[in-house]
Amino acid sequence: MIPTLRLLTYLVLLFCAYGCLEKTDSTNISTSVIPHPVVLETENKTSAITQLNYCEAINDLDRYQGWISSWSYPINCLDDADENVSFINDTSLSYEYELRIQNNDLEIIFASEEGLRGALSTLNQLLELNEGKLPIAKIKDKHRFNYRGMHLDVSRHMFTTEEVKKYIDFLAFYKFNFFHWHLTDDQGWRIEIKKYPLLQEKGAYRDETIIGHNYGANEEYDGKRYGGYYTQEELKEIVAYAHQRGIEVIPEIDVPGHTSAVLSAYPELGCQDKAYKTATRWGVFYDVLCPYEKTFEFLDGVFEELKEIFPSQYVHIGGDECPKDHWNNSSFCKNLMQELNLKNGNELQSHFIKRVSNILASKGKVIIGWDEILEGGLAEGATVMSWRGEAGGIEAAREGHEVIMTPTSHCYFDYYQSKDENEPLAIGGFLPIEKVYNWEVIPKALTQDQQKYILGGQANLWTEYIPDFSKLEYMALARMATLSEVLWSNKEKDFQEFATRLYKHVLFWEQENVNIANHLLDASSVVSVSADDGVIAQVHSPLKNTTINYNSPSDTIFKVLKEGRLELKEKGKYSFIANLGERQGREFQLEFNPHLANYSSIRLNDPPADKYKANGAQSIINGISGSEDSYGGSEWLGFEGKNMDAEISFNSKVDINSISMRFYNAPGQWIYSPSKIEIFSIDDSGAEKLVLETDDFKSIGNTDEIRFEQNLNLSKLRIIVHNFGEIPSGKPGAGHRSWLFVDEIIIN
Repeated sequence: MIPTLRLLTYLVLLFCAYGCLEKTDSTNISTSVIPHPVVLETENKTSAITQLNYCEAINDLDRYQGWISSWSYPINCLDDADENVSFINDTSLSYEYELRIQNNDLEIIFASEEGLRGALSTLNQLLELNEGKLPIAKIKDKHRFNYRGMHLDVSRHMFTTEEVKKYIDFLAFYKFNFFHWHLTDDQGWRIEIKKYPLLQEKGAYRDETIIGHNYGANEEYDGKRYGGYYTQEELKEIVAYAHQRGIEVIPEIDVPGHTSAVLSAYPELGCQDKAYKTATRWGVFYDVLCPYEKTFEFLDGVFEELKEIFPSQYVHIGGDECPKDHWNNSSFCKNLMQELNLKNGNELQSHFIKRVSNILASKGKVIIGWDEILEGGLAEGATVMSWRGEAGGIEAAREGHEVIMTPTSHCYFDYYQSKDENEPLAIGGFLPIEKVYNWEVIPKALTQDQQKYILGGQANLWTEYIPDFSKLEYMALARMATLSEVLWSNKEKDFQEFATRLYKHVLFWEQENVNIANHLLDASSVVSVSADDGVIAQVHSPLKNTTINYNSPSDTIFKVLKEGRLELKEKGKYSFIANLGERQGREFQLEFNPHLANYSSIRLNDPPADKYKANGAQSIINGISGSEDSYGGSEWLGFEGKNMDAEISFNSKVDINSISMRFYNAPGQWIYSPSKIEIFSIDDSGAEKLVLETDDFKSIGNTDEIRFEQNLNLSKLRIIVHNFGEIPSGKPGAGHRSWLFVDEIIIN
């Protein structure tokens, strides 16, 4: 069992099991609480308390019995102990809770049951991080956002009830209060619905599962049937478990898209007369629910049973990535649109969502949907989860709707979190803990009055590439702890200070055999380029007091890197290792390929997407190539639905005989190589001359390359890389503009 809730042992048993304590100076006492309290004052000394007794401290203990009794240890009262713990319920308290840990006494003051949970959670962390000791301290605390959520997808890969409980324990440890449980999708239906038994008999299983990233081309499958579902009793057990820890479970039933599993069980709910099947690969599918009356009757039956399982005020109804092709080709849908005076598929989707909203409202529920539910008009009272960046959240808040921010750029924990070559397979993207930590939840574009509609934030854990719980721990836990700080604390940002606290937690979880990702000792770099100085690597580690050693391509031993700065000149691999005491991070390498553009400046006429801007435009002329397996990180620039238009300038005229560049090509992830490339020379007057126009690319793995050879003498050139355009029918993301990812522009 996770030690998250081991606090009861410390509250009721003698601390002499750890050695009776006296009040002494302790340089090793840790107050590395995450999230950081509003006020934390400590004398850096340990308390002399040797036992804690609270049997008579709470007059209305029965009020808390339900959730306290479910903790890892039973309640045992010490009849002959001194009453050295005081529980004080003060509803006028300006904070949620206060802790006053003195030499012989402990006061726990709380304004509400939520405050008491927060106080005990903080006490628990202090005890765990200090092996049962308590620091003398005064702590005052309250949360920043009312909604602090974590999501878990069990449609792509399932987890046992005990594993889901363990996930909930992680949430409780870090003071999250909402668990968004993604229970249905194209790849599997995970809820027992007694009125519609085929959902669990057929929809809960898929014939096989795709392997790796090659969906859309060269697909491989494992040939193994996969699936399962949670019984209603199991669901109720998990909901109760979460409730006892102060966590509200929000179920998600995806409609009208992402419903291949539903249609495999009840094909009559689709617009096409055909046999449907539960999806065996990832992506977006054309098979969606048709807006028949029988479809809404079906959903009413599902939600009626759901109501008895999930007491949450919310039900998440998805509403995202719903292709309109089957609707557009359906005579029923065309007639319905004409009857309802609807202009297009977006308005028909809005009609669908509003019908679902009314069904749930009749059952006392409020809907949450992904930001696509804004298209065609938002249902009254709906809450929006803004995932495609900030735009959906901004629009909804301006319309007076409540919003939960969860942008892919900062909140998708299925993305890679390290550039280490041994990182386990992920869906793509790059989201290290530093980026999570530096997220600002409230968009700057909102006025003070509009900001009140931002309830908080949430991270999402999609499980296409998370087949087991050990990998879930690896992908989620370190970033979860980081997000808890963002959503709870108003502390001024200081990543190194936070990383030092997080490092204590990493060491603790490692001792508990939890597979937490530990990249805090890994060195990383920002590689800059200037026309005068060439290429400079600024290398750092997140932790204070680390030493970084390096070697150049011609070195045989490592040397200390002074001030973290190194000029790159030699072709080949540069290696870096961060050290902290006896512990050492992973070796980090930069493979440098020098070329003329290293001594140039670059300007983009249209910037890349904010979440794929790497280290700026200079990332593609710094002599460092991006990964062939991941388009995230510090080298690839990503452009959503638009061209890359770059101007490269030298201090004087240079002789050029070749230009080459790479593009990421992953149609299953909406990423396409360009439609064509144009290269222009620019003379001193600013006049442009076309010197190349081509669409002839060479494919190598996940990338396409082009190499152009021609003798040129110039000081400035312009390169336009044209976006592929709209994704064609039959491909994932059909109808959307494609992504364009550009890597190093090598000029020789």
